[in-house]
Amino acid sequence: MNKKEITTDKAPAAIGPYSQAVQGGNLLFVSGQLPIEKISGEMPEGIEAQTRQSLENIKAIIEAAGGTLEDVLKCTIFLKDMNHFAEMNKIYAEYFTEKFPARAAVEVSRLPKDADVEIEAIALIGSN
Repeated sequence: MNKKEITTDKAPAAIGPYSQAVQGGNLLFVSGQLPIEKISGEMPEGIEAQTRQSLENIKAIIEAAGGTLEDVLKCTIFLKDMNHFAEMNKIYAEYFTEKFPARAAVEVSRLPKDADVEIEAIALIGSN
């Protein structure tokens, strides 16, 4: 199996010793994406805007690997406050429609840069 690092300048660079994504065969593992806006390096305010930005970062990385959000098999969502679940879910539903990916959502005590949300994804690229 070939292990290939996937990077794009359309999403924020990794803030530690990890890759934006790694592809092994047709599986793409997208690292947890904080809601950091690529150009400004800032995070938007509010859970809805942060969810949207995290998903836009994931989308850019998957597209860099030659896929789309329709290729996502599973997402894991880390929320700083589970009371934000409904608002996060509303934005998430704008990005994923029929044949929804499998998903887990968990509350965590703290996220890097004090973000309200972080989302990771696994996608199946180029299998059609």
